[in-house]
Amino acid sequence: MAVFVALGAFLMTLAGGWTAQRVTDRRHLVLGLAGGLMLGVVGLDLLPEALKAAGEEVFGVPAALLLFVAGFLLAHLVERLLAARQAAHGGEEHDGRAPEVGLTAAAAMVGHSAMDGVAIGAAFQVGGGMGLAVALAVIAHDFADGFNTYTITSLYGNARRKAITMLFADAVAPVIGAASTLFFTIPEKALGGYLGLFGGVLLYLAAAEILPEAHHEHPARSTLLCTIAGAGFIWLVVGLAGSG
Repeated sequence: MAVFVALGAFLMTLAGGWTAQRVTDRRHLVLGLAGGLMLGVVGLDLLPEALKAAGEEVFGVPAALLLFVAGFLLAHLVERLLAARQAAHGGEEHDGRAPEVGLTAAAAMVGHSAMDGVAIGAAFQVGGGMGLAVALAVIAHDFADGFNTYTITSLYGNARRKAITMLFADAVAPVIGAASTLFFTIPEKALGGYLGLFGGVLLYLAAAEILPEAHHEHPARSTLLCTIAGAGFIWLVVGLAGSG
């Protein structure tokens, strides 16, 4: 049942990526929306779950928040190292960005989608009602995952073929994750730590790369409204999942 439900996440992820491809003539709006979606996912979904799952403190600070900061710094460090490596070897950059950064970020999205599948499987182990509630939340926000995966890969100058490959990997990941729960489960504290770390990575990409790019080329009110709409959409998804 969990694997069957995860197929819905597969289709929704592809739908998100397809949408990102079709509106390339409004690139600033796509980036503004993607930034809002990522901000919403981090602040309204990942961090609250991380704090609940990994609630213990380290020197007065919740472990999930420490890992959140570590994820932000890690993303910044990886980007700088890859950019320096590209420059040293005469590699190509896209508007000052190393394509490997986009692929690395997309790979992180794929890993997160696999964990979404694990969450579906684990919830179904608790009960059918819990499984359906979690599946609803995952399927709804996987549209944003697919949208963001394609957008991030393309933003860093990767070829369309690579962006589509990462999109399909992101779509398949929840199905694999759900199937894996037939064999093992992830400790709650480890899952909370992962969510905190991944949240920091996503926030860096949204705040340092995607939103500045969106508003630099077209500092229009419509771009800002797309950013707000993206965050609002995630709020709606989280609220509906919680009330269900």
